Amino acid sequence: MGEICEYHVVPIDEERDEGSYLTKPLLSLENESASSFRNPRFSDLEKRLILSNDQGASFSRTCLNLINVVSGIGVLSMPYALSQGGWLSLILFVAVGFICYYTGILIQRCMRADQNINSYPDIGWYAFGHAGQKIIAAFMYVELYLVAISFLILEGDNLDKIFPGTSVEFLFVKLEGQKLFIVLAAGIIWPTTWLRNLAVLAYVSAVGLVASVVLTGSLIWAGMAETEFKGLTADVLNLEGLPTALGLYFVCFTGHAVFPTIYTSMRNKSQFSKVLFISTVLCTFNYGLTAVLGYLIYGNDVQSQVTLNLPSEKIYSKIAIYTTLINPFAKYALLISPVTSSIEERLCLHDKNYSASLLIRTLVLISTVILASCVPFFGFLMSFIGSFLSVMATVLFPCVCYLKIYESARLFSLELVAILVILFIGVLVAIMGTYSSLQQIISNL
Repeated sequence: MGEICEYHVVPIDEERDEGSYLTKPLLSLENESASSFRNPRFSDLEKRLILSNDQGASFSRTCLNLINVVSGIGVLSMPYALSQGGWLSLILFVAVGFICYYTGILIQRCMRADQNINSYPDIGWYAFGHAGQKIIAAFMYVELYLVAISFLILEGDNLDKIFPGTSVEFLFVKLEGQKLFIVLAAGIIWPTTWLRNLAVLAYVSAVGLVASVVLTGSLIWAGMAETEFKGLTADVLNLEGLPTALGLYFVCFTGHAVFPTIYTSMRNKSQFSKVLFISTVLCTFNYGLTAVLGYLIYGNDVQSQVTLNLPSEKIYSKIAIYTTLINPFAKYALLISPVTSSIEERLCLHDKNYSASLLIRTLVLISTVILASCVPFFGFLMSFIGSFLSVMATVLFPCVCYLKIYESARLFSLELVAILVILFIGVLVAIMGTYSSLQQIISNL
């Protein structure tokens, strides 16, 4: 089990946002030990993704941490999301960004309820006891597992684009195309899953931020070289594709599970709302620009990963694709580690039987390879993750936990109305988006 670190948290009264009317939370952990509810697996994962030091992260470093956490493979699907919803769905994209910013503020307020809260499952425990902790942890495990699968699909698709027509035959089994590269990518990733200390991979995974910028730059380059813009005659609004688009939009801003650790790592925690605002604006701009450029150039022909539309012979395409491919190789082990560690803990294998631990990690990797090969639909899978899991983590859980922890938040006010509207939108997107994405996956099997 990981060590429990003590953090100094500014008292609620001193750190209260200007104009906030919140009173003392209903729940208190004064008689509870922090170790009684903390989920060390997620705490360990989150800390690996955060660049900090003993004095706490500065304002600029916290901005970098937050942008790095939010900037992920979701950027690849932004043009496709826009093609599904049409040009007017950009308004909904901005609205999703604002909703996720506000729910991030709600997580900050939940964190201030008690200094022993250090992770997202901790908030669930504080609000609803062990049941709340287990529910949030379960959703996080499933999301991590599915994102790991999407990493393998991404690697398979893009490597197949770079090396088309590649095939290998071994012992009467022939692998070719996407499936071959999924297996090869898993083979490269395999040794990284054995590591106990993944700190080095956390620094390498910061390339995800660079990859987002490089991809946008490549699309600008492609736009300058393009003579025909198919997006000029594309759909203005596509109601049928809106559920898919909204699911993919929510994927772009999913990072709330790591917000508690970013908050506790800050040198000056009262600046978290400013950090969150700056990071949200920058990510919204980068994602939005990528969506507009990709959809403008390729129109309704844009694929679920815009890198698959880039001309493979161009140097800017190679730079964008290779940079994009680095991130999954580094982040796979980081994301799957809490899942494998939880299984090992359940079987009482963690830190006791290294051979059995390697077997568990290998079997989990093989399971993701099988599912990535059987359900190789990157866009549909990402839409499902966004509609069901991301909406839960970024919309429903923060709002429900906040209302449970603070009694005054349940009194009638404009803020309560806003939270209820956000909850309604979240439930609507979760139901419609999940149904739509599952229907698309099943129909394409």
